[in-house]
Amino acid sequence: MQLCGFPAAEVEFDRAGELVGDRGAAVRALAADPGVTDLVVLTHGWNDDPLVARLLYSALAGSMRAVSGGAPGRRIAFACVLWPSRKLAGPEPDAGLPERLDLLRDLVPGQRLTIDAAADLVPALTVRATARTAFAAALLSVAARGADDREDASTQLFTLPGGTVMDRLGATGFADAAAGLLDFLAYYEMKARAGDIGVRGLAPLLATLDGPKIHLVGHSFGGRLVTAAADARPAGSLATLTLLQATFSHHAFAAGWDDGEAGPQPGAFRRVLDERVVTGPILVTHTANDLEVGVAYALASRIAGRPASAAGDASSPYGGLGRNVAQRTAEAVTAELLPVGGSYRWRPGVPHNLLADRFVRGHTDVCGPQIAHALWSAIASS
Repeated sequence: MQLCGFPAAEVEFDRAGELVGDRGAAVRALAADPGVTDLVVLTHGWNDDPLVARLLYSALAGSMRAVSGGAPGRRIAFACVLWPSRKLAGPEPDAGLPERLDLLRDLVPGQRLTIDAAADLVPALTVRATARTAFAAALLSVAARGADDREDASTQLFTLPGGTVMDRLGATGFADAAAGLLDFLAYYEMKARAGDIGVRGLAPLLATLDGPKIHLVGHSFGGRLVTAAADARPAGSLATLTLLQATFSHHAFAAGWDDGEAGPQPGAFRRVLDERVVTGPILVTHTANDLEVGVAYALASRIAGRPASAAGDASSPYGGLGRNVAQRTAEAVTAELLPVGGSYRWRPGVPHNLLADRFVRGHTDVCGPQIAHALWSAIASS
């Protein structure tokens, strides 16, 4: 398989992180090629169509082919990950409760009866407090536990009474509260799935690859997937890690942060830095132009009972990496995404917060030549 002239292979995981198809044989064969010096593992974000993922990979590979210079003496190949992901908030930005309920049914198909019971309560949400409590309790019961943490208020969510959840989300009405809860649960399920596939699927596959340097590149929820995989790998096992508009907490790499309730605590992926899992640079693109990455964190602020004025921004306990960069991370380097030809000064093993306002116009605008140039530069430095 070729991707814009580069050797490439696909690998597919199911929602539990199990390999499907050729079970990774094509990627292992690619890594065993003595002519391949660097294997770039690409992971897409929230879409459920492999065609969309392939278009993303082709566009990024095309930009890397077009950018002159590259990394002299290095021959890269691509491992293209396909995984079952879905959009955060329904089929359209203005989707109603039926569409959101359908999305949750698709995400957790084994819980359709419970979701149907919650759907039956929708007409009574505005008039009966007991209906609101039962609606929230039913939906919370279908969530996959184990991915809850304080970084997005999901720990608080699962300990609050259903009525309290609806009250906190219902500042503008209980229909909006129901929509907010469904959106957050869709986010939470994708967060859990991305983490599971990273730990149970991609990390074990990486452990079987011997030869080339490994570079992980993740977009959106794919950023969480590759970071979870990195967190499950030993020190020094990865060459670079690139997070393109990543959808996980801006405190994920923090040495210590405080949500005002549990006291100082390390970020979920702090081990990646402490144990130097990545020997080269960690690239983190961020931009205020990305209006999608912070959706769940604004909801998290409401779930936690925080004022909405700073919801999701860099000063909030709850915010997204792709919008606010790595917070409370003293090692992080403040920098910019540069034009093609610009010179980077990378530091090994630490995040580089790359302000991308000039070149990244939205959440999915991550395939431009400036991104490709940064990737080539990071590979050359590793």
